[in-house]
Amino acid sequence: MQPIPVTPEAPVAVRDPLLTQRWLDLAFLHWAVDPEVVAPLLPRGLVPDTHDGVTYVGLVAFRMDEVGWLGLPGVPYLGSFPETNVRLYSVDEHGRRGVVFRSMDASRLVPVIVGRLGFRLPYLWSRMRVRADGDMVTYESSRHRPGTSRAYSRIAVRVGRPIAEPTELEHFLTARWGMHNAFSRGTGYVANEHPRWPLHHAELVSCEENLLAAAGIPAPGDPPVSVLYSPGVPVRLGRPTGLTPRGPVPVPHTAPARPRTTG
Repeated sequence: MQPIPVTPEAPVAVRDPLLTQRWLDLAFLHWAVDPEVVAPLLPRGLVPDTHDGVTYVGLVAFRMDEVGWLGLPGVPYLGSFPETNVRLYSVDEHGRRGVVFRSMDASRLVPVIVGRLGFRLPYLWSRMRVRADGDMVTYESSRHRPGTSRAYSRIAVRVGRPIAEPTELEHFLTARWGMHNAFSRGTGYVANEHPRWPLHHAELVSCEENLLAAAGIPAPGDPPVSVLYSPGVPVRLGRPTGLTPRGPVPVPHTAPARPRTTG
């Protein structure tokens, strides 16, 4: 099955959200990778999603704000915290495009526990800080957990002018309308809905991190190929659907990766 086309607006409305929240002050950093490198890191039944034969690994730092359950108002303290994700891009047997999180650092312990135990998400408790000073935004994280305390990130971006019309690649990297995850009964899909991303050009001032390597992804030797910023959006997340059993399943066909050159 061919992947569903990339659209800047959510293709399906989330009418009965399990969770509501806001994603604020987002920095999107992306590196191009060979699909064969990350394919073994995806849950069963998924293949890497590609753009022009290449897939991507994303390092996304932001502020989670006012997470609410089942239509209830968002929680000001426990539901508001910095977060930094390492994510891959996926397609399932239904052609649904999504992201797969390899790690999710967050600064609130209770959401970390709920995310790990309730949703089997790779949340990790970290010391974190997001600061804005004029057009400069910095993101810092350092893990609490024993054995992973050396996993950290320090990112600084300078926010530029708004992007009037994002490129196909910028839509591909940001307009992801669902999450794939290995739940207890198999690989499932959680849809999300939010307004079209307000994107800005951004300059990467500095990036020191080993989160990608800690997530099992070869550390990139080059700067990211895409750096974007968004002030944020309100988000509605649905319930897990389309669980794929844990046994062997067919996966969608994707074209072989085309050679890339840099220079």
